[in-house]
Amino acid sequence: MENKTSTPQWLRVVSGLIVVLLLSILAWWVSKQVYAAKLPFGIPGKVLEYPLWGALAGLVGNLIVRLFKIRDFIRPGIHTEFFLKIGLILLGAGTNLALIATTATGAIVQALVMITSVFFFSWWLSGKLKLEDKMRAVMSMALSVCGVSAAIAAAGSVSAKKEQVTYVTTLVILVALPMMVLTPIIGGALNLSEPVAGAWFGGNIDTTAAVVGAGTIYGETAQQVASIVKQTQNALIGVVAFILALVFAGRDSEKKTRPSARMIWDRLPKFVLGFVAASILFTLGVIDGGKGTAIDAIKNWAFTFAFVCMGLELSIKEFKAMGWRPVAVFLGVTVFNTLLALGVAYLIFTYLLPIQF
Repeated sequence: MENKTSTPQWLRVVSGLIVVLLLSILAWWVSKQVYAAKLPFGIPGKVLEYPLWGALAGLVGNLIVRLFKIRDFIRPGIHTEFFLKIGLILLGAGTNLALIATTATGAIVQALVMITSVFFFSWWLSGKLKLEDKMRAVMSMALSVCGVSAAIAAAGSVSAKKEQVTYVTTLVILVALPMMVLTPIIGGALNLSEPVAGAWFGGNIDTTAAVVGAGTIYGETAQQVASIVKQTQNALIGVVAFILALVFAGRDSEKKTRPSARMIWDRLPKFVLGFVAASILFTLGVIDGGKGTAIDAIKNWAFTFAFVCMGLELSIKEFKAMGWRPVAVFLGVTVFNTLLALGVAYLIFTYLLPIQF
């Protein structure tokens, strides 16, 4: 093959972007086919969300470009962070900040209790198993806030590796599938009311599609409550990401220094500001990035590009080097999250602040 140094840079960039585009189209096509399908046990196909197919398409592409020895040639066109930040800013265009003030008080209380408790339990457990701090941050935010989107936001805040984000988001999606089926069955066995069951699903399951799926299986009211609780947690992505950015701004591997305003600004992921600005504009009705809009479509494509890029950049050697400990942490925190969410949902929505529909 021609030496890459003799090839114009723009041609390498364009070649990489074309590969990313083709793989993204493939991932999107597969997700649409699966979305409309009925999986075994009546599981809706939409629970297998596009991030999973994007990452898988990227991995397939990774193998192909390595086989033909062109991975280094197309690398300049692979821009994971760029697409991630675009997607996150546009995610804000569909997040109504007024939700915190107008949604059921019980959902707000549950969200605050669950996010705080699960985050710190995950941080503690991952520390006990000696996970690297950036992996701990991505894992803890994904498990405590809202899965894939939260993992991406955390990664931007702490400058995590692509392999870490891919690892965590894959675990989120794979665990969410059985949870979506099992939690309604368990809820029925426990004879939970629909508000309690819905609050449990919303506070426990880590992907929005799986939350809605579990609520739909259980009942209409359960679906509504699950959506409210989940959206309340989703609205706190920017807040938690900002806090993480402040904390990690002061972390220095060589010396511990008190973070200056300049350091905080340099380390602060600017997409968080974009997310907040877009959320404000959406809340005021200036823009509309809700479901089915052009902004929502662009956001989904940006995330698809990002996950394809993650798959293309993934190093199997580094991924394997993470070992079994992240999986053990994820499953351990999931059990803790499941039990705590059940207790909190039952207490709040049965006795303290029951929801009336």
